[in-house]
Amino acid sequence: MAEPAPRPGPNPGSQPGAKPGKDWRDLRKRVLSALVLGPAALLCVWLGANAYTLLLSVAAAILTWEWVHLCGLRTARLPGAGVPAAVFVAGALSVAELPLTAWIVLVGGFLLTWAWAERLRGRDRPAQPALRLALGVLYIGVAFLCLIELRHENEAGRANLLFLLLTVWASDIGGYMAGRALGGPKLWPQVSPGKTWTGAAGGLLLAMGIGAAVAPFLAPGSSWRAAAVAAILAIATQAGDLFESAIKRQFKVKDTSSLIPGHGGLLDRLDGLLAAAPAAMLLALILGYGGALWR
Repeated sequence: MAEPAPRPGPNPGSQPGAKPGKDWRDLRKRVLSALVLGPAALLCVWLGANAYTLLLSVAAAILTWEWVHLCGLRTARLPGAGVPAAVFVAGALSVAELPLTAWIVLVGGFLLTWAWAERLRGRDRPAQPALRLALGVLYIGVAFLCLIELRHENEAGRANLLFLLLTVWASDIGGYMAGRALGGPKLWPQVSPGKTWTGAAGGLLLAMGIGAAVAPFLAPGSSWRAAAVAAILAIATQAGDLFESAIKRQFKVKDTSSLIPGHGGLLDRLDGLLAAAPAAMLLALILGYGGALWR
C-alpha cells in the first residue's frame, strides 16, 4: 500500500537500513477500513455485471476527482472535466463491448485534455503542468478498461478478478506487516523512504501463498502456476506502490486525499491495483480468453 511522502527534515532513507518495530498506530484504522471496503468489493465482483459496473463507476469518479484536485483544478469545468469525461466515455464503450473504440477514445481523451489545458495556460494557468493533468486519463483509464475487460469473461472473468484482488491485497498486507515488524534495508529511499526489501519480500511471499491457496477454489488449474501468476501480480502491485509514491513527490503531498481513514485517498489505496490490473490483462491476452490465468 502506498507510503506517505516524507515530511521535511532528515531523510530517513539516508540510513543503511530501517529498524524493526515501527509505529503501528495506524493499524486499527487500516484494519477497519479494509473490513468495510474489502467485502464490498468482493461482493460486487461476485454478484455480476451490474454491481461490478456500479463499483467501478464510483471508484473511477473518486479517482479522477482526486487526480484533478491534485492538479489544482476542478472536475466541474474544463480542462479538469476532461479527465473524468474521457475515462467514463471509454468505460461505457468497453461495457458495450466495443473495446477497440474504447481504447481509441481513451487515447483521444488524453490528447484533447492535454491540448485544452495547454490552451488555457495563458489566461487560466493550471497549478500543475498540462501534461500532468492529462496523464491522469491514462493512469486511471488504462486500469479502468482492463478491469472491465477482465470481467467480460463471465465465470473465468469472475475467478480471475477475485484472484487479482486477493493477491494484490495479500501483497499489500504482507509488505506492510513484514516491513513494520522486521525493518531492513530501504528498497528505494529516494522515492519511498518507508519501503524496505524485507517488506517487498514479505508481500511477494504472502501473495504467492494466497494465490496458490485460493486458486483451486476459484477455477481448475495448477497451484504452482497460480503461485507464479501471483508473483507477477505482486511485483506489479509493488511497482504501482512505488509509482504512486513518486507521483506524490511530484505533487508534494502526503496523501491524495483524506477520504479513507488510515490510507489517505482512494488513489493511495488502489495504487497497486492500478498497476496489477494491466498486468493481469496482458496475461489474459497471452493465454487467450476463456480460462483462468493459472490454467
